[in-house]
Amino acid sequence: MQLEFHQLDRRWEHLRVREPQRQRRLLASLADSGQQTPIVVVAAGPPNRYLVIDGYKRVAALEQLGRDTVEATLWAMSEAEAVLLSRSLRFSPQESALEQGWLLAEREQRFGDGLEELARRFDRSPSWVSRRLALVELLPEAIQQQVREGKLAAQAAMKYLVPVARVNAGDCTRMAAAFVAHRCTTRQAGQLYRVTQGTCGAVRRSDRVLAAQLHQRGVPIEAVENAFVLAAARRMIRPAVTAPLGTIRSLAYFSPVIEEVLQLQVGQEYFQHLRNRLQRAASAR
Repeated sequence: MQLEFHQLDRRWEHLRVREPQRQRRLLASLADSGQQTPIVVVAAGPPNRYLVIDGYKRVAALEQLGRDTVEATLWAMSEAEAVLLSRSLRFSPQESALEQGWLLAEREQRFGDGLEELARRFDRSPSWVSRRLALVELLPEAIQQQVREGKLAAQAAMKYLVPVARVNAGDCTRMAAAFVAHRCTTRQAGQLYRVTQGTCGAVRRSDRVLAAQLHQRGVPIEAVENAFVLAAARRMIRPAVTAPLGTIRSLAYFSPVIEEVLQLQVGQEYFQHLRNRLQRAASAR
């Protein structure tokens, strides 16, 4: 069936994350080939009004292209049943845990579903439901809106901001603002830690929190990298008779060295010299 845009009820649109790159690809495809897949709707109650269940990105792209109508498929079922069926059929890409939390919270508020009922309907455990609802409750609404608008990656919000929000919502908001401004380069600190000689090669939640704090302070990524190099060189250049050092299991191990590097009055050539020594030592093994 062909529907005009004014006939569409888009009340579930706020549960979707905007992905600019994917939206641009969809826009190009629709401009080139037209709409190939209909959106899914159910009757919204008033005559000639239809609630969009699946296809919000297609609707937005078709509007942007100046089209007058959208091709739709009408499902003869209730809104609540259609939302669950659409999700189970996986018409859209896999949602993030935050998007799942939005959907669970919406059902809890609009349909009065309790924890056990949500777990049954989503074929999950009550603890799975509880964890995702906690994400929505913990993250300030302003940060969730940044995720919806595609300014902040949902994965970054879950990995880096949720742990901080549990401790201090104000710090969480400030970190989110820094992530948006700097395109979330905090991940680089975690990556550098993971590949530094002597570490266990894994990044834990506490490491992500510390990396976020360093980023919020404005600590340059070069200073963090230099601290890793200095610490690794010191661990390597030890007397042969001393006992071997244990594996580094936390980014916090490097905190004093990071502070030391920030105070050092030496050029980048010194750290490059240390890198060369580490590379030669690694090659000799």
